[in-house]
Amino acid sequence: MAIDTTFRALADSTRLRILRLVGSMELAVGEIAQVLGQSQPRVSRHIGILASAGLAERRREGSWVFLRAAPAGDRATPLRQTIAAMLECAEQEDADFARACAQDRQRLAAIRATREEQAASYFAAHAHDWDELRRMHTSDEQVETALAQALDTQGLGRLLDIGTGTGRMAELFARSADHIVALDKSLAMLRVARAKLQHLPTERVELVQGDFAGLPFGDALFDTVLFHQVLHFAPDPAAALVEAGRVLKPGGRVAIVDFAAHQREELREKHAHARLGFRDDQMAGFLADAGFAVAEPQALEGGELVVKIWVCKRLDADRARSETERKVAS
Repeated sequence: MAIDTTFRALADSTRLRILRLVGSMELAVGEIAQVLGQSQPRVSRHIGILASAGLAERRREGSWVFLRAAPAGDRATPLRQTIAAMLECAEQEDADFARACAQDRQRLAAIRATREEQAASYFAAHAHDWDELRRMHTSDEQVETALAQALDTQGLGRLLDIGTGTGRMAELFARSADHIVALDKSLAMLRVARAKLQHLPTERVELVQGDFAGLPFGDALFDTVLFHQVLHFAPDPAAALVEAGRVLKPGGRVAIVDFAAHQREELREKHAHARLGFRDDQMAGFLADAGFAVAEPQALEGGELVVKIWVCKRLDADRARSETERKVAS
């Protein structure tokens, strides 16, 4: 990026205010317009200039467009780090700029409160269904503790949380992972997750709309992929695991939390479950075919539905091929 493009992008007080805003959290373009008290087309033009200069990143989620600051911390270029520090100093030394930024943050606090209210309303509308399902299995706290122990959270690296739902898993592992991508197909659930995760640094947690059947990522990008109570929604779980293997680095791990096979047929209608849990041999076949070294699952038997945790490493191509050939020979 040419240096004159960067400095032209910085030569506007509105764009400087936008950079200060998105430095604290990812915001929709409409939300930025609301904070600044400007029209959305005008704000969109400013955002286009910032994005072209590499100072901010746009991301589409359905009909909404979100803006986040360009990577910060260790992932930022020295120039980006210097610009971030310069803006912080400017707010300390320029009274007018400081006043404008303070007002922006007050309006932003109101937006955050609205998000939380909307999330609470969504939970209230669905609480009965979720509570009914939770009563059938081991407590969430026990499942989360067992999952953290199984994963050994010192080495999560870049983590992809597939079907993030409310964002609970992203919140749980935010301190342990280098970076988390929280993915969900549902825009409604992503908005709930965004409200839950908005206190976390934007450079640590990223929300993305997408489907586990066709992940919107390149190959070998993640160290850990997590399916937490998600795979039973997949019409083709084997294909979902193949996709997970594709985006994992060799030696990366997949963690699956799901139900053991059961006969509660009503869960198909009431909770849209495509699969009534998984048998151990069935899951082992899915994992082996997807190129994972199969490991014994952990069973949590504290309720009517047994929860199982599988944690398996992705094999490199040669080992995966050898395992497949051995399986066919036997």
